[in-house]
Amino acid sequence: MAGTAALDLGASLTAIGNAETAQAQVALKVKAKTKGAAQNFTGINGDGPFGGSGALGVWRSFLTDQYAKSFAKAGGIGIAGHVYDTLLKQQGASAS
Repeated sequence: MAGTAALDLGASLTAIGNAETAQAQVALKVKAKTKGAAQNFTGINGDGPFGGSGALGVWRSFLTDQYAKSFAKAGGIGIAGHVYDTLLKQQGASAS
């Protein structure tokens, strides 16, 4: 009986290990998918008022323009000065 109990215990531990491995793999897939969605949060294809039709591109361009205007009005995101200086340097001019 001791041999049977050891085999049952071994099988149980193996099953637990397999379940934990499967759970870890699922967690990794979820994290990868979530990271992709977070990095591509502007993707708006699919259901909704504009779906995947041609209107989607028009709507997205209007939205992008409004975001840009809003950012610029609020003072930008802090790179305009660096871009300006770099462009002047490339043209051989000085900012002063």
